[in-house]
Order: sequence, then C-alpha cells, then structure tokens
Amino acid sequence: MPLNCSNCKTYLQALPTGSQNVCCSRCKTLMRFAYSMCPPPPPPRSYSFSSFSYNNLELPPPLSYAFSFFSYNKRPPPPSRFPLQRKRAVICSINCKGMGKNMELDGCTNDALSMQTLLVREFIFPASSILMLTEMKGHQAPTKTNITLALRCLVQDCQAGYSLVFYFSGHGDQQPNNTGDEEDELDETLLPLDYETKGVIVDDEINDIIVRPIPAGVKLHAIVDACHSGTVLDWPFLCKVDKSGRRWFWKEHRRPKKGGVWKGTKGGEVISFSGCDDHQNSVEKRIPRGAMTWAFIDAIDRGCGNTYGNLLLAIRSTVLEDCIDAASPKQEPQLTSSEVFDVFTRPFSL
Repeated sequence: MPLNCSNCKTYLQALPTGSQNVCCSRCKTLMRFAYSMCPPPPPPRSYSFSSFSYNNLELPPPLSYAFSFFSYNKRPPPPSRFPLQRKRAVICSINCKGMGKNMELDGCTNDALSMQTLLVREFIFPASSILMLTEMKGHQAPTKTNITLALRCLVQDCQAGYSLVFYFSGHGDQQPNNTGDEEDELDETLLPLDYETKGVIVDDEINDIIVRPIPAGVKLHAIVDACHSGTVLDWPFLCKVDKSGRRWFWKEHRRPKKGGVWKGTKGGEVISFSGCDDHQNSVEKRIPRGAMTWAFIDAIDRGCGNTYGNLLLAIRSTVLEDCIDAASPKQEPQLTSSEVFDVFTRPFSL
C-alpha cells in the first residue's frame, strides 16, 4: 500500500503486507499505523449441482436457473440460453405416468438417462451443456412450452464447429396435413406431457425451430424413439437401404408443386435416427427401455458406429432380433437428412 511521509511528505514505496512501522528514508521519521487487509473478492458466480450416479458415472443434473418464465409442478423452466459450449444437447423423455394404462410407458426415463451417459462418456459432451426434460424430480418438466423453449435455446447463437443433439423418447402420433407438403397427407407429431390441454408438437413446428436456423458449419443430430417418427422433423431426404447394405438410395420427401416449402437449413447439416417408419409403431424392449434407443446405444458400444450406414444396419438388426417378437408389427428404424451423402463412407460422430 503506497503512502507519503507525515513529516517531509516524501513519497514512500508500497508497504510490505502486514507491516505496522515504516521509516522515511529522507528525514528518518518513524511512522506507526494500523494495517488492515481488504477481504479477497468473492469468487465468480457458479451453478450448483446435486450429483447422482448412473451406471457408475457421476453426472450432474441439468442447470437450475433463477428466473421465472413458466412453471409446471413448481419446477423452473428451461434456461434462456445454454452455456457457451460447442457441444449442446436437449434430452426429453415422457413416460406419461398417471395418464391411463394405454398411455403409460415404462422405459422413457431410463432411455433419457442412458443417452445422457452415452453423450458424456463416448462423445465428450460437457454435463453442464445437457438439458434434461423428464418426469424425474429435479429435471425440467417436458411440457409443450418447455420443450419448444429448450429447442430454441439449443440452436440459439450456434456457430460453425458446434455439435447439437436433440433426443426424444415418448409418444408420437399423426394428424391430417393441410399444407400439401406430406406424401401420405399426414403430419407427424410428438406428444408433450400436457398434450391434452396444450396440444401436440407438429413436425412443421419442429422443422421451423431447429432445422431451418442451422447455419453453415453446424451439425445437428436428432434421435427420436417414438411411434410414427420416420420423418418427424420434416427433413427432405429419407435413406432407403436393404439388409445387406449393397443397395441404398436417398428418397426425396419434398413436394414443392403441392404447397411444400424448403425444409432444409441455412447451410448446416442435420441428420436424424428415428425409431420407425411414419406408418409404424415403436415398441419397448422386454426390459423397460425403448427398442430403438437400446439398439442405438448397443451399436455404439459394440463399435458398429463407424459410419452412418453401418450404424443404421446395426440398429435395425438389434431391433429385429433382440427387441421385438416375431408376432409383433414390423418396426424399422429410419435415417433422414437435410442433404444427401454416402452413408457407408461418412464417419458417424456427434
């Protein structure tokens, strides 16, 4: 701490920390004073986590933000923006517990936790950049408002080099299309927790929120384990491939002559794995897990995810052989994209 001599006013050097006496080098005046150290500045604000363990991996639950926009069961809403991370994910699961036997599912929450573990363990997603919307205590409620807000946050301010993931496990459905942009004249939908009062989330809305805004250099993957989810994000190209992988092609789903509009991006890349074709249902495994999610994670764990084509074939094989009975309706997971590419040479990555 600098000071001047009380006698000759000579400027003195900074006082050593903790000293109580100083002698002026010019007039030899001895000065005594009381020294007090200023308290250190408070540490920067940080978010508080309460950890939980899943599959022997310590993961924090999603961030809790101190502002109020929408409340459901007294839980806070999704954040207004994500942390500044180059990898972000929104994970949503809805078991529909308490909504009747025909609606209740058993494995969706397990699917969400497994997907969170996979992203952190295999693809190095920061746990703080994964937003969880589930029916579990401490997570955001997967209501229509919260899901759409979370998806807007997912793509907000994204830049070249960002990797984004949207995962959904729950109910899907279809409804009549009135815009002429669907070949089967049906829109695909996702059912939020409050769909009975707030309505469903239509594929056109999802496309508008998280597909069209994606700029060049940004990659978005959607993994949707729900019924009728083949083209639920309304992406323009559907990959058709046989069991051997020798024959495959991209089928275009745009119908510009009948009112369809461009459903692509602003230059970014968007790719989706979905649980089944648009006219099919997605089932749960014998244990409480979604068949497609189980097969997806199993394929990654077995090293089958080196290319998009090999990953798709591995998922289909596991669903057919290990997840559904011979008497069950056909379920064939699908791969859709905003642009065409060679699925057996393009490396898979998140």
